Amino acid sequence: MKTLLMTLAGLVALSGPAFANQCPALMTKIDEAMAAATVDEATKTEIMALYESGKAAHEGGDHAKAETDLGAALKLLGM
Repeated sequence: MKTLLMTLAGLVALSGPAFANQCPALMTKIDEAMAAATVDEATKTEIMALYESGKAAHEGGDHAKAETDLGAALKLLGM
């Protein structure tokens, strides 16, 4: 049981950097998609709000929230 708990703790500790690597890639996808996007101003405003929220979450270390927000922005872009 102790080994299982230690293994799980190790996996959780190692998953943080894995999530951290996804955030910049998602931000790059959004930047590229926005350059070619033909969305209305309201949608563009919503996308940029999600982008900024995701970026702030990433910089604050909350990579799960960052991925959620950035993923929602990508969905609005049809990706």
